[in-house]
Amino acid sequence: MVNRWLKSIQSSHWPRWIRPPRCLLCALPADTAHALCTGCQHDLPWLGRHCAICAEPLADTPDTPTLCGRCQLRTPAFSRVETPWRYAFPLDSLIIRFKHQQAWPLGRLLAMQLAEHLQHAWQNGLPRPECLLPVPLAEARLRRRGFNQAALLAQWLGTACALPVDTDNLQRVRDTTAQQQLDAAARQLNLRQAFRLQRPAAVAGAHLALVDDVLTTGATADTLASLLRAAGAARVDVYCLARTPANPARTAD
Repeated sequence: MVNRWLKSIQSSHWPRWIRPPRCLLCALPADTAHALCTGCQHDLPWLGRHCAICAEPLADTPDTPTLCGRCQLRTPAFSRVETPWRYAFPLDSLIIRFKHQQAWPLGRLLAMQLAEHLQHAWQNGLPRPECLLPVPLAEARLRRRGFNQAALLAQWLGTACALPVDTDNLQRVRDTTAQQQLDAAARQLNLRQAFRLQRPAAVAGAHLALVDDVLTTGATADTLASLLRAAGAARVDVYCLARTPANPARTAD
């Protein structure tokens, strides 16, 4: 850390009367396109080898299959999960601060890096969606938190990627037990009839992308994608900040 700080000062060309932008993680001068220094950006838990459908992190070995065990047993209703990172330190603490401490600059910083990841994926053949839909938040949790982090992320992504955002078509009509307390089977049962589409005709024939902060088991995304596909959506992808490992120690919910 000290060596990084000394190097940053020595290489700084900012006039003394202008304060250079600071890294949001370590407060040293930022030297990347975002409000991060090179060291902190490098230290983020980049995804690496992952399932081709749900993006679950996989072992980085030549004989590792391209699909996780869950997707081999059952293909989810969504076509692809796109995310830059694993849900691990220090990213997990950044997301928690964004969600629970209203650290919106951190949320926007991560959203802009997700936008860059998506632009690169589209340039390399991933189909571009027609509209972004944030995962709706339960009414009680929305009142308690004061904002829906998925809706904020979707708005930032929509602006950065020039995509429309539909914030009210997907609605949560039934509050459910917090998902992180349940296993995969219980999550599916917990989510039944929890969501509805306010305007089903608006999604017919469309390629859509759900937006959320963290994908854990994928149960919520699968439920919402099933709802959209049943209403006639041609394809549903999922864009999120991070994907948990198969057995996460904790989540951001």
